[in-house]
Amino acid sequence: MLEEHDGESDASGSYDSDASSSDDEVEQTVLSPEEAFAEREIEGDFDRLVKNIQRSDAPGLTKDWDFDIEDRDAEFRDDLRAASGIGRRHKKKGRAAGPVLSQQVRSLIGDGNQAYVDNMLPEAIRIMQEVIRIEPRAVSAWSVWAQCCADMNQEHRALQLRIMAAHLRHDAEEWDRLARQSKDLGYNQQALYCFRKVYSLDPSNIEALWDRATLAKDTGDLRTARIAYKAILKRFPHDLTVLAELRTILIELSDLTTCTSLFQQAFDHYQQLYPSGRGPSPSSTGEIAGGGYGLMEVFVLADLYNTLGEYESAIDVIRKGCRWLQGRADQRYWDVCDDDREYDLPDVDIPRRAGGTIDPGRYPLDVNARHRLTIARIKMGEVEESKMHADIVLSEDVLDYAALFVEIADAYFERELYADARPIYELLAADASTSSLYILLQTAACLRMLDELREAAEVYEHIKLADPAHNEAKMKLAEIYEILNEPRKALELVYEVIDSRKKKTKDKTAAQIEDPATASLFPEERTQSRTKTPVKAQNRLTHAQLRELEVEKEKEIVRGYRRLQEVWAKMMEADEVAEREWMMEAEKMVETFRETRNLFMTSRNNGFRGMFPRRPKKQRDHEEDEDRMVSRLHLDLENDSMSKKASKSDKKDAKVDIFRGVSFDDWLRVFMQYCFILTKRGQYDLADEVLRHILLSNAYQSKELQSTIRLALLACAIASKNFVVVVELCRKLINIYQFNNEPLRLLLATLSSGLRPTDAFITSTLQKHLFREMKLGDAAVKNPENLRWNQANKRHATINQSKTEDDDVEDEAGGNAETDNGKGPIPELPTKQNPVIVAIYGQICIAAKSYQSAIFYLLHAYDYCPDDPMICLSLAIASLGRAMQRQSDNRHHLIAQVLTW
Repeated sequence: MLEEHDGESDASGSYDSDASSSDDEVEQTVLSPEEAFAEREIEGDFDRLVKNIQRSDAPGLTKDWDFDIEDRDAEFRDDLRAASGIGRRHKKKGRAAGPVLSQQVRSLIGDGNQAYVDNMLPEAIRIMQEVIRIEPRAVSAWSVWAQCCADMNQEHRALQLRIMAAHLRHDAEEWDRLARQSKDLGYNQQALYCFRKVYSLDPSNIEALWDRATLAKDTGDLRTARIAYKAILKRFPHDLTVLAELRTILIELSDLTTCTSLFQQAFDHYQQLYPSGRGPSPSSTGEIAGGGYGLMEVFVLADLYNTLGEYESAIDVIRKGCRWLQGRADQRYWDVCDDDREYDLPDVDIPRRAGGTIDPGRYPLDVNARHRLTIARIKMGEVEESKMHADIVLSEDVLDYAALFVEIADAYFERELYADARPIYELLAADASTSSLYILLQTAACLRMLDELREAAEVYEHIKLADPAHNEAKMKLAEIYEILNEPRKALELVYEVIDSRKKKTKDKTAAQIEDPATASLFPEERTQSRTKTPVKAQNRLTHAQLRELEVEKEKEIVRGYRRLQEVWAKMMEADEVAEREWMMEAEKMVETFRETRNLFMTSRNNGFRGMFPRRPKKQRDHEEDEDRMVSRLHLDLENDSMSKKASKSDKKDAKVDIFRGVSFDDWLRVFMQYCFILTKRGQYDLADEVLRHILLSNAYQSKELQSTIRLALLACAIASKNFVVVVELCRKLINIYQFNNEPLRLLLATLSSGLRPTDAFITSTLQKHLFREMKLGDAAVKNPENLRWNQANKRHATINQSKTEDDDVEDEAGGNAETDNGKGPIPELPTKQNPVIVAIYGQICIAAKSYQSAIFYLLHAYDYCPDDPMICLSLAIASLGRAMQRQSDNRHHLIAQVLTW
């Protein structure tokens, strides 16, 4: 009998009975709408699979089905329906589905059963295939065919046939059994398909759903695993085991927002459920911290917030979470503190905490929790608070907490706090167990950013010795050597990188030739490496090649400038298309000029230094960067040799006022217009960087050109309302044009009105600067013998002037960048007192509400120029302001003076 051979016999109990009676095939049972929908969907899958078989060329079931791809949409709908809370379906044992069979089909089924009983398995299979061809929904035909395959030791085929039959029975337990058999045989996609059918028929079968989620995760089908785990989470909200499994999947899928939301909801839930911070353990009878939601879960949530950039939320989670786990959830008054005084160390007093309404709590805090606070505070820019936490974490043993040290150093590095990141990286690099190439690279990067180029070069050399194939370190080292004016060393390194890349390309090509075909079941697409112009293997370009390279660059610049001139008029008329094209061409010219090392010298007489812009550019391919550096270094070497020859022959060339076919005046016009448009587009920082870099070019070192560039900088700063920079530039112009009133009038014009200009007008640095200039002017008139000409700064200064009392030395040095070689005439000293600067100083005192001081200086200005209406008006304002103050003891006299002014 079939039952003896098939442990999974169909529900009809006998094949003969299936053939003789069609009434038993349909059980009259009332189905719920959800059950009817699930069964219709399963039968729809059955119809689709049958059509796939009928479309194949083979006479029978000779192909495997890709359940995973074709059923993904249905799977998603099933999980959504399951997660919505549908109850458990009642099992309907013995219920079989199928149409009413015709007399011909019943006769064929009987013949097939008889052939099977007679052990004529090929004949039985042939007959059952004919039955299926006539009526695919005859469930007994599929079952007999499956049993025949099982008897022939074709387990894989038998399993697929039983799956086809299961589509017609709608038995969840049978689907579960088939899923586990598929999983045991290694047919994972087939098992996932079967598990999905189990859950569509019986949403309460959490075990099957868990197995499906685990299998999907193991096979790398993370999206299916995510859906399955979320469905389980709907049945068991805030379950920590499910959350732990789901966390890794969501992070892998970069769905951090969902992961954060789930952990935050669980955090709120456990806080409300166990307000004391203690709850029953899921696995034992005792109590544990948070009822299972402990410090690790708090750390996970804080890390998620830090990764998403929500640093305030990360701080809030750490503070509230640790407070809750310590049993102090009712101490909500700590939330009003912006700092972390709640967790200050017991034996450390922080001065900035003094005077607060709440004294430091000095509660204990786990070092890992403090580390999360450190990262969040650093990323928020709260340096002082972050350093307090960082010092505590960094006081631990570096061998035990190396990972925390690295994260803190990385956070400082990202915030460009290189001076703080450097000692941490150096501490990690000092021990072999904590050091790595990454640590050394970061250490070298910090040293470079801190302008310690020689030390950075030593670190890169160490990396090169440790890993000779590390091309990134070689390129960084080449850049430093180029800045240090050692182009030969830089060129040697670049050629090493180029040779290394070429060798790797050859090795990869050889490997592909050796193994042209693979055993992969999927079509493998070979990515074709893009062609690249080979770099010549010689170590030095000839003079003719250098000239040819320079001619090509000059032609490119001339073409670009000609195009700029063509669209300049339309660009000035605010034509967007023309402006966009003009900016593209201008950007190429600007970058070419800035990258030419010959235009930026270390000294004002001779010698060169490469200065390269640090602003981010478009991502280039490594090979393009290498070719670019090779060309630049060859030109630098050639120009160096030419300058040495010229110095030996004591020949002085005439001044050159053209560069690559464009005059320096035209270059400057392009720079200024380019920066004006950048500022108009909201890119003031880039415009300011370009113009400040051009200030350093030896092509624009004359006093007039320097002033022109500074006026362009001033215009950009005014347009962007950056009044701090406005004051800085005006101060530099005042330094350059000493004892001249025009820069002072320019200062007043640029700070005409408004709250922010007033704040910049009354800054202490500007007050001190003007006071020094006022004292120098007074000394020049009364005691000119006490002044001397400072050739370095091109300014007059007092003989006994102390360097320590002048906090503007750097500013004054930067204000006179022109190079006259000491041959220009020395400006004459003033012979009369200057009322302008004294009146301006008095007006600053008025704006700062120092009316008594203002009256003092304005009266001096009045003595120098009694008929100036502005001085009289300023005196009236100062007198009236002083009269309104409580300290005034002659109020009526002051008001009478106001009327006289």
